[in-house]
Amino acid sequence: MENLHSLSEYKISAADRYTSFLLPILLIIVDYIVIVSAEQLAFVIRNFVIPNGGTLHISWFNFWIVFPLLYLIFINIEQLYSRRMQFWKLIEKLFYASIYAIVSIILFLYVGQIASSTSRLFIILFGIISFLFLIFSRYIVKKIFERFGVLQIPILIIGAGKTAEILAKCILDDVGMGYKVIGLLEDNNVEDGILKKFPVLGGFADAESVIKKTGVQNLLIAAPGLEQVTLVKLIDAVQPLVKSVGVVPNLVGVPMSGVEIESLLNEKIMILYLKNNLVKPVNKLLKIFFEIILTVISIVIFSPVLCIIALLIYLDSKGPIIYDGKRVGQGEKEFKCYKFRSMYVNGEEILANYLQNNNDKLQEWQIFHKLNDDPRVTLVGKFLRKTSLDELPQIFNVLMGHMSLVGPRPYLKNEIKEMGEAKNIILLAKPGITGYWQVNGRSDVSFEERVKMDCWYVKNWSLWIDLLIIFKTIKVVINKTGAK
Repeated sequence: MENLHSLSEYKISAADRYTSFLLPILLIIVDYIVIVSAEQLAFVIRNFVIPNGGTLHISWFNFWIVFPLLYLIFINIEQLYSRRMQFWKLIEKLFYASIYAIVSIILFLYVGQIASSTSRLFIILFGIISFLFLIFSRYIVKKIFERFGVLQIPILIIGAGKTAEILAKCILDDVGMGYKVIGLLEDNNVEDGILKKFPVLGGFADAESVIKKTGVQNLLIAAPGLEQVTLVKLIDAVQPLVKSVGVVPNLVGVPMSGVEIESLLNEKIMILYLKNNLVKPVNKLLKIFFEIILTVISIVIFSPVLCIIALLIYLDSKGPIIYDGKRVGQGEKEFKCYKFRSMYVNGEEILANYLQNNNDKLQEWQIFHKLNDDPRVTLVGKFLRKTSLDELPQIFNVLMGHMSLVGPRPYLKNEIKEMGEAKNIILLAKPGITGYWQVNGRSDVSFEERVKMDCWYVKNWSLWIDLLIIFKTIKVVINKTGAK
């Protein structure tokens, strides 16, 4: 633990002190340049694609002032100049800001009675290009800041347990966060792990002294085990000394998507309203519509691949090309889940003999319900599983309404008991071809962890999370991460 009299080396610099002021200004300048560049590119592409439609003319006032200003206003409304957040959340907010800005530009054109002279293709291209440019520019800018250690908000983490470790990992791994951890406050010894990278500047009781000596203005309290009285006392002590205090509550596993907060002033308590997004009819219809469109497109794209795989399976081993094992779906209803056959037809017999002769593999099977080197898998089957191509026929399950593109894992009937109370949550949704657990470990996570991940997905569902999982699935499959 650091000596409180030698904290001068951790004192916040003058440049760091003004990060909260300088960064928004710089981001506004970068965003303006990016938006104008997107306008220019959309303008060039439109005139190239429709040469006979006449050269498009846009007034300099609209081009340089109105259109960029509307974009900047909505980016600011989405708090992208005032808040730090994970990069996937930043992309989501940029998406909504782009939609609102384009709609506002269209309304402006109609109100100004100049819509007829403005190309629809230009507006569409402008919306798409500006969204992509904004994502790319934000990533590059934040990477540069991270690389050179500039315009990163200094932060002090109070706590050094498991929660603090998860928090620190997020700060280090996610380019969107933009925090610089100057140290920790912890009463106990810090275990080996990611937190060892940061100095322990004192204990909880030293918080006020450390803040005054370092000048840090942002705190994150990551000690959910603290008693309520102790936590309130700590917050009361540090809040007058800093600009912001973040508290990680003891609410692990509680759905956080779309949470609404209400304060009861007289009673001095806070109520969290937790929404069940999947229950809303509008969300259900939106998810179904979105997935049917993607599924039909997938069938058209992958039809040649389906035929080639079917031929390889036929030539590799005896048995049917499609395996239609029963799985448990929404509402605990069983359905036939289609997959390319990747095992020998007498697979269960092979497995029983293998586990009987290999006791070390029995434990692996009991924990993961999978084997790293499964003897039941055929030669072609190993390739299909490694690339996840064995699950392609499930796109027909989506069309039949048994499955979703994204959802919990399709569980076996004999696994339902092991799911415990979690089954009541997981079986609210249709199982998915891909899902949260598939892109966060796949076969590398235990059955218990898999169930927790599926619970988290159902409780926090949103269309944006589905899109994120689909993109991450592509990355995982290409890298073959966690595949067995």
